[in-house]
Amino acid sequence: MRNKRLITGVLIIMMLTLTACGGNKKTEEDEKSAEKATSKETIKIATKPMVEQYILGEMLGELIEKNTDYKVEITKGIQGGTNNIQPAMEKGEFDLYPEYTSSGYTMVLKHDPAGVDDKEMFEQLQKEYSDQFEMTWKGQYGFNNTFAIAVRKEVAKQYDLKTCSDLSKVSDKLVFGGNPDYIEREDGFKVLCDEYGYHFKKVTDIDIALKYQAMQNGEIDVTNGFTTDAQLSLDDYVVLEDDKNLQVNYFCATVVREDALEKYKGLEDALMLMEGLLTDKEMATLNYAVEVDGQDEADVAHKFLVKKGLAEE
Repeated sequence: MRNKRLITGVLIIMMLTLTACGGNKKTEEDEKSAEKATSKETIKIATKPMVEQYILGEMLGELIEKNTDYKVEITKGIQGGTNNIQPAMEKGEFDLYPEYTSSGYTMVLKHDPAGVDDKEMFEQLQKEYSDQFEMTWKGQYGFNNTFAIAVRKEVAKQYDLKTCSDLSKVSDKLVFGGNPDYIEREDGFKVLCDEYGYHFKKVTDIDIALKYQAMQNGEIDVTNGFTTDAQLSLDDYVVLEDDKNLQVNYFCATVVREDALEKYKGLEDALMLMEGLLTDKEMATLNYAVEVDGQDEADVAHKFLVKKGLAEE
């Protein structure tokens, strides 16, 4: 009986020991798994201080995390925009950021964009960024955030206005309201009037934050803006076609360090998912959702990607 009890005790001890060892093994595996997850390498994204860039940064971040094995870190609203992000990119502080073609062409490469074909400009941007900075441009998003002339919808309908040249025929009957810096700058309002022959009935300075409200109130008929302004997503306004190609184009794409493309497997494919993703109107609508409706930019970006079949609910 005593021997039987002794054997039973030994068996119990062995079972407890094995259970404990198994538990420790499981814990170690869990710790290793957790350590691996926390040590996942991070791709660093920068954005300029504007709502549009915040939304684009969130889109890039979600697409990268969904389609690669890396996490992202987004630094939003870097003051000075291109002037401060580009040097930080050169130092390796960031891996990528959304940029506009003519901004890179003029501010970084110091070239005059006037009369340069869009395709030629993009190819030159890719070549010179690679040669000078070991960076490149990937996946034009589709929209063009350039200068625009907008008129009230009822005015456009009344005078059948579709192009900037159409406006020249009736400009003397209309009131132009623009922000002071645009009216005063040499390459702004003056060039616009000289090129298209505008002679407005009245020209008034108006704060940039108030001009669309002034349009809605009928205080002004025409204003300057940008093609992806939040308010231009509404049916209250008509953006006139710049049929003389006076304004240079600002197509948005991703500027990315070449060493990041080499280091992070799948990054280039993720970035190329942004190719042709957005129209001017769609970008303006997303801007409106954040700027005017007060929605969170990450939520707005996610819902848009879901709509396009690039993310799940």
